[in-house]
Amino acid sequence: MKKIILSIVFIVPVMLFSQTNDVKKKVLMVVSSYGKDMGSARPGYEFDEFSQAYLIFKNNNVSIDVASPKGGKVEADKYNKDKPYNKILLEDKYALSLLENTMATADINAADYDAIYIVGGKGAMFDLPYDPSLQDIILNLYHRNNTVISSVCHGPAAFVNVKSGDEYIINDVELTSFCNVEEELFGKKWVREFPFSLETKLESRGAIFKQTDFMLSKVVVSGKFVTGQNPFSTTRSAEAVVSSLGLTPVKRELYNDERSAYLMQELLDKTKTIAWAEAELAKNKAKYDMPLIAAYGYYKILASTENNDELLKGVALVELTSPHFFNENLQLLLAKTYISLDRNEKARSILNDLTAKNLLKEQAEKLLETIS
Repeated sequence: MKKIILSIVFIVPVMLFSQTNDVKKKVLMVVSSYGKDMGSARPGYEFDEFSQAYLIFKNNNVSIDVASPKGGKVEADKYNKDKPYNKILLEDKYALSLLENTMATADINAADYDAIYIVGGKGAMFDLPYDPSLQDIILNLYHRNNTVISSVCHGPAAFVNVKSGDEYIINDVELTSFCNVEEELFGKKWVREFPFSLETKLESRGAIFKQTDFMLSKVVVSGKFVTGQNPFSTTRSAEAVVSSLGLTPVKRELYNDERSAYLMQELLDKTKTIAWAEAELAKNKAKYDMPLIAAYGYYKILASTENNDELLKGVALVELTSPHFFNENLQLLLAKTYISLDRNEKARSILNDLTAKNLLKEQAEKLLETIS
């Protein structure tokens, strides 16, 4: 009998320890209910952001529920189904069922969750800030220990009206989100209808706003808050949530667009050189998204017309991709930029190449006349 009792005394703690280790961390992913007709009638959530974050949580053994203000089926803005993370998610019947039947925020028991992750997309600006049930969920997590409050891109819009007593919960918290510069460059369709400017509103609530260059990865961890600046911050923000939950994110292969964004960031931050990037792209071309790098260079040029140093960074990115990706409109912009920088020989070489290829010939010839 004594042996049996000793055995029980030994076994019970082992069983309890095992059960504790088997309890999964649980995250509530929240998406906007506002979308209609894939963003053509009303903006919705960003599918790219949802799929990347969902896969990070799933692959790190985090339990996932999905909620929206209204519940039921939610609509994303138009997206590229061929992107690798989207293809994986579209083959995941369980994940799709969660989006077809999202839980209404009013039906959520916040105590069931260790973390909340609010997905961005322009729809988030229209319904998430005004959902009292979502505010209650966030406030519950705010007041409990060992919880994480996280979001990406326009997702922090959900925080702007949440108060604890008389004070906004983001007061004196370091945060990031889709910033004003990004709205100016990429917010053509819906930004004029936004109820507020997100960066400006967060700052007005006392948040300490942090940002990097537009459309590059920026993740800010401040207390229990984890925020990502834009779509290219999604994977790292989701992994920061995993880490904040006390888990070690599993190693994974970077996506091509993700890897490209990191390469551009290293170049712009001058932690890597153009010579290194040229060699890297020549060696591993298939691992990078050349059109994305070229397009970023295009926007960098457009955004930097009054700053020659920044202008040259955009030029360098376009030139970096030229051996691997050719676009006549980009080349014409490059020529115009060289003319503005008084580098006429560079411009002449590009313009002569365009006329020889009979691409934008009339425009190229007119520009050649100005520097002859």
